[in-house]
Amino acid sequence: MSDILLPGAYHTTKLDRALGWARKYSIFMYPFVTACCGMEYMSVASSHYDIDRFGAGLPRFSPRQADVLMVVGTVSQKIAPILRRVYDQMCEPKWVISFGVCASSGGFYDNYATVQGIDTIIPVDVYIGGCPPPPEAVMDALLKLQDKIQQEGRQISSAPATA
Repeated sequence: MSDILLPGAYHTTKLDRALGWARKYSIFMYPFVTACCGMEYMSVASSHYDIDRFGAGLPRFSPRQADVLMVVGTVSQKIAPILRRVYDQMCEPKWVISFGVCASSGGFYDNYATVQGIDTIIPVDVYIGGCPPPPEAVMDALLKLQDKIQQEGRQISSAPATA
């Protein structure tokens, strides 16, 4: 009976749960697209897959307006400082998705010019495997990130206060 909202009645919740729910459905992604996985990233926004239903349909091309950095494709040593700068310019809270095997582990580029996983530069929250990853894997990663976003508020509030 407590799950039913009655007209004119009040519904209470904890602030961290409300913020977690709001953040979960308002994901503003910054696509850092460097390679061939970019085509798969673009297909996720098509009407067939429609990431708008997850609240993640409007990409932001300014790191100061984004809260999810999606690194799509191969990252070379030359572009690594730029990736770090983009990450540092993002406001808190911020999350990172590693899109594809090249971003996650360097892929088949085992050489001095390619970063062997972006987690050596920035912290990663969700990894998407595959070369290229199918759109269904991207949708699954978005759902996992949404769960993580909603849970983070609860973990912060349950921590003991320090003086």
